[in-house]
Amino acid sequence: MPGLHPVVPLILDIGLPEMAVIAVVAIFVFGPDKLPELAKQAAQWVKIARRFANQARDELREELGPEYADLELRDLDPRQIVRKHVMEALEDDDEDDEPDEDDSLADGEVPPYDDEAT
Repeated sequence: MPGLHPVVPLILDIGLPEMAVIAVVAIFVFGPDKLPELAKQAAQWVKIARRFANQARDELREELGPEYADLELRDLDPRQIVRKHVMEALEDDDEDDEPDEDDSLADGEVPPYDDEAT
């Protein structure tokens, strides 16, 4: 749901087919007369939840200081933190795998041998 607030996909991971099923069930359970009123109430709840999330984010930014001014709530998602660290580790490994030209042996040079290692 790309158009929604960044916090909403974390809470509601609902696709279009699920929304259609919920709408059909709601029509049968509540009837078409009460449905607009319930939709309005649901919209108000979403606005309240969004306002609460924004206030929490702003309070965290204020408490943590200026170095965390660009803090977003999705940055606190454990999945995102793990993904970020795994990607950084993979990038570091890729950089380490690149051979250094300085470490190569010259023609006819014997590689070093360590008696204690074997």
